[in-house]
Amino acid sequence: MTQVSLGLPPHLLPRPKAPPTSSSTTSLHALATSTTPHLSRSLSQSRQDSPSTVVPSSQSAVSDKTTTTLIRRVLCPQSHASGPDARPIDALLPPLTSSNDVDLQLYAIIAIVVKEFVYSWYGRITPDLGFVEEVVRIFAHCTRALEQRLRTIDMERLVLDEIPQLVEGHIQAFRTSHQILYPPSIVVDPRVVYHTLVPHSAFSPVPNVNAHATVAEQSRNEEAYRQLLVQGALAVLLPTEDLGNACLRTLVADVIGEMILGNGIGGKACEAWVIWEGITKLVESVKAHVERKATGEEIEANTRGRLEKFGLLSETHGKAHEHMKTTRSTAASEVFWRILSYGYLAFLFMRFTILGFVAAYAHPPRPLTSSRHGRDEGAAAATTAPALSSRRALLGFRIFSLISLLLDLSHRTPWSVGWLCLVRHHLVRRPLRLGAEGGLVDNFLRTLLATYVLTPAQLPPLLRILRTALFPANALAPPRAVPSPEEQLAIKHGCAEAILDLIPPVIARRFFATSSPFVAMPKSVDGDGERQIMLADIEAVLDVFGDSYMNKHLVFGIVELCVVRLMPEVGEMGVGELMEARLGEGWEDAE
Repeated sequence: MTQVSLGLPPHLLPRPKAPPTSSSTTSLHALATSTTPHLSRSLSQSRQDSPSTVVPSSQSAVSDKTTTTLIRRVLCPQSHASGPDARPIDALLPPLTSSNDVDLQLYAIIAIVVKEFVYSWYGRITPDLGFVEEVVRIFAHCTRALEQRLRTIDMERLVLDEIPQLVEGHIQAFRTSHQILYPPSIVVDPRVVYHTLVPHSAFSPVPNVNAHATVAEQSRNEEAYRQLLVQGALAVLLPTEDLGNACLRTLVADVIGEMILGNGIGGKACEAWVIWEGITKLVESVKAHVERKATGEEIEANTRGRLEKFGLLSETHGKAHEHMKTTRSTAASEVFWRILSYGYLAFLFMRFTILGFVAAYAHPPRPLTSSRHGRDEGAAAATTAPALSSRRALLGFRIFSLISLLLDLSHRTPWSVGWLCLVRHHLVRRPLRLGAEGGLVDNFLRTLLATYVLTPAQLPPLLRILRTALFPANALAPPRAVPSPEEQLAIKHGCAEAILDLIPPVIARRFFATSSPFVAMPKSVDGDGERQIMLADIEAVLDVFGDSYMNKHLVFGIVELCVVRLMPEVGEMGVGELMEARLGEGWEDAE
């Protein structure tokens, strides 16, 4: 750690403590506000400002103010000043996207990566900041190019159809590989069965701890695959002058391929306990939004407790109040208030549905977009016809079959699967075709997705959560020890409990058939026994992410799908062909 600190530039070294003054920002106001000429830019009216996210005081380490200070210290130290005279970040650095809030989160991630992984060795060579400025410029060019390509792809189909199809194939292959159909003497390794069902060149051969040669060969194939994927993406996104710089291209490819794809996505992100912890955090965040507030009875009990605490309400008076309250609480009043609450919920649902259908009726049809870049008009016209025929209604996306597979509806409630398929058939195929492509129901569902799910306002909070998870307190977290098998089982059990707590008890007992009149439960099973049965069923579902080698097939499949959708050239041309198309023939000799 000492060697790393000695290699940092002077503006990143810890400042000595100063005697207390009346203002803690005096030293910041004393700094110069000059900026690097080629990094400064004027404000553009085309930038879309999304509303800022409110950060609680407990998360001040990742607040917008602290994040802005970090960006100034690392990426533009010559203008490291705060106060009313300080220029905003969007006037000092080139735009990354069309949203200032997204740019703030992306620049925070860049600043942390530069501080932790670049200055640790570059600061020992020279204090010049030209290299950092070049990295920022290249990253801005790539993000703007990605944003333009992102506008041309069908996000609904990618998120709700193609990615769920990969997850569905992973679950089916996992369950098939763990089915015991033969005697133990001829049982095959589940990883071999899975790799046969979901083949991938990067994970061949299947690593065997007893044969170290297979482990080393698989590691080399995976490393070569990562470099091939990154080199292909850089051949499409990098500017021409930077693409011809072999040193810069190799450095960027190594950072992305090894640090991000290798250690991050292909390493910890594929571990079972990391996935279970991520699901737990996601469920807890959802629960925090949907959990009801304190009821009137809880507020009244809390108020009465405070009065008794300060002697303003005697215990006798409290008991009399409880008795009067119990007397008034008759069955008729409970039924009345229950009917009233259900009627209010029904009114809200009908109002939401009617307004949604009205908006969907006025919703214009989706324009046809093509993900081809740099192609001639003939090729674009040739690909438009298949795009028209390949489009499906939202009700035909694989997200619904994935949910059915996860919940195991075909075995738990087969009648519900048949009934839902019949309803979908009538909506999509019958003469009215309300659920077909461009129908009323289809437009209604797409309007809901565009309004509440696939909205640009969700991106800054997601980037903030990602940054907090990867770099707590805007710094590289110390390496975490791999949990023991017992600790991993505890993490999975905690994830199952979080999911079960999110489900209403009435629905959980019905779904898991612990209170069904058609299923005879043992008399020895009490309330705790019912909960253990539910937790065992949920843990069985979570087991599909229990093997890191199998998870790599899924994770890298999703990464490869996103890369090919954003950059179709990578899936159609090799790296050498892409480089030759950008730099011309003989580009290898020029290097």
